[in-house]
Amino acid sequence: MIEVILAEGTEHSPIVPVWQEMVVGAVAFAVLCFVLMKFVFPQMEKTFKARVDAIEGGIKRAETAQAEANQLLEQYKAQLSEARTEAARIRDEARADAEGIRQDVLTKAREESDRIIAAGNEQLTAQREAIVRELRSEVGTLAVDLASKIVGEALADEARTRGTVERFIADLDTAGQR
Repeated sequence: MIEVILAEGTEHSPIVPVWQEMVVGAVAFAVLCFVLMKFVFPQMEKTFKARVDAIEGGIKRAETAQAEANQLLEQYKAQLSEARTEAARIRDEARADAEGIRQDVLTKAREESDRIIAAGNEQLTAQREAIVRELRSEVGTLAVDLASKIVGEALADEARTRGTVERFIADLDTAGQR
């Protein structure tokens, strides 16, 4: 049927194109394909590669930054752990020092207390001895006066008086110890 249409003549069928138009269309298509392949597609490929490189580079940079951040985080955690350990050690040392100081203060206070008590005891002993001496003297004098009044004779002799007083006081000491 195509031949019939061609043979009939001069009228052009809207379904079948003219062969000259087909040749011109094919040449134009070939030129268009050549230009696209020679100039446009390589530029598009470069742009695509640049975008891929930028994306991959960004991902690599992000991964590198993430790795560095993780490393820094681990360092900070280690430093924080060290700081906590150091703080605990310092706290323990401070407690030990405080306990040592407390023990030193208590020891010094005990020593001072013992010294004050010993000084008080010594003072009391000295006062007691002084009072005993004074009382012996007074008791001796009173005893001699009383004995003189009872016996009716004067015990004026010093040696006798002293002997009598010593005997009387010795008797008092032995009576007080029983």
